[in-house]
Amino acid sequence: MPSTSATIETPLLDSISTQDLYRELLVRIGEDPARDGLLRTPERMEKSMKFLTRGYTMNVTDVLHEALFDVDYDEMVIVKDIEFFSMCEHHLLPFFGKAHVAYVPNGKVIGLSKIPRLVDVFARRLQVQERLTRQIGDAITDAIQPQGVAVILEAQHLCMMMRGVEKQHSFTVTSAMLGVFKTQLQTRNEFLSLVRRQASF
Repeated sequence: MPSTSATIETPLLDSISTQDLYRELLVRIGEDPARDGLLRTPERMEKSMKFLTRGYTMNVTDVLHEALFDVDYDEMVIVKDIEFFSMCEHHLLPFFGKAHVAYVPNGKVIGLSKIPRLVDVFARRLQVQERLTRQIGDAITDAIQPQGVAVILEAQHLCMMMRGVEKQHSFTVTSAMLGVFKTQLQTRNEFLSLVRRQASF
């Protein structure tokens, strides 16, 4: 039975450089890539896109390497206000905001600096916020099998601010509650309360 999924055949693109593709894009939107201000734009676009999507060359195992520790601690660990930047896969426009990540250990903890790096592994890809939220939670679950994981992302989307509805002050909030954060109301409420609390230093 033939597959119903669409396949895009691009045999001719193999011989075309990424910079040539960006140069063609400039032509198609009505610009002149030969003018002074755009001469190096295809080169800059290539470098920029490689940086903004570097998550495809990263993986959780490498990021967490030698940063998982056996610790006798079973209270909540929270790293909040983690700045992140990602790219909407529907319009290739940025969305950005803050991530709040918590987990309750079950014999192992993650080095604190690795949690923001873990967020970047998935944020630096073409994304939707809902999937990004769950991927962070699932990655921590797979890495240390904690009693539970909670993730909240608060973000602004340029695809809503610059185009479409053009709403400048709206935020999108998504959450993933796993393990005890899903089954125990008290644990979930403690997390939400601590995320809302302002730092005193």
